[in-house]
Amino acid sequence: MNDELDDRRIDRESLKPGDHIYSWRTAYIYSHHGIYVGDDSVIHFTRRGQEVGTGAYIDLLLVSSGPYFTQIPCSICTPSEVDHGVVISCLNCFLSGGILYRFEYGVSPALFLLKVRGGTCTLAVSDPPEDVVDRAKYLLKNGFGCYNLFKNNCEDFAIYCKTGLIVLDQGAIGQGGQVATIVNGPLATLLVSSSKIVAATNICGIVCGLTWYCAKRYAADIGSGTRKDVEKISAEDLTRRLRAASGD
Repeated sequence: MNDELDDRRIDRESLKPGDHIYSWRTAYIYSHHGIYVGDDSVIHFTRRGQEVGTGAYIDLLLVSSGPYFTQIPCSICTPSEVDHGVVISCLNCFLSGGILYRFEYGVSPALFLLKVRGGTCTLAVSDPPEDVVDRAKYLLKNGFGCYNLFKNNCEDFAIYCKTGLIVLDQGAIGQGGQVATIVNGPLATLLVSSSKIVAATNICGIVCGLTWYCAKRYAADIGSGTRKDVEKISAEDLTRRLRAASGD
């Protein structure tokens, strides 16, 4: 994947409060997401706030050195007073040397499926920008639960801020698209490689695998209407539920 395959790249000047933005990390393996709230600031969800100025948590799993780990400490960003993972940082620290992209909402099914890799758009419709910023600021004070790469990550946080939609089933993957890609991509590849369809070539197997993969991605999107584990709740109600679940 490269910039030509992700046409959502934007200039800083076009940013507006309430935008869901992201930046690809480590050879485009994973992207880190957040909500731009104005004044050159981004609210984003990390693993216990450890990623200010370094990028997404998965960077720690993928590389042991590199530009994300050699940055000079930021003179603007200050450590969070609370240790729940939701942090606010300047745009430079959020990007951590990467390129700025804007996540799209309310895309058509055709465009959604055309973007074979998840984590760049959703069928779900965004709430008004002021509601998005209010949710992000509320969660900055109150947290977003425990970070989990597959069930409750930075993309899930940004999507919740934009839509108020959340997956509360602890046994299900989150609402983010890139996790659906990570989970279903290898299975689709396995389906293609193990296809028993008799043909002059393996085209039928490839089509079968791709169709299965697209169907799974579509079904996993929170805006598709097929998920029964997605609920729209207020940030206050979400906080109460999270505290009750943790026993606080």
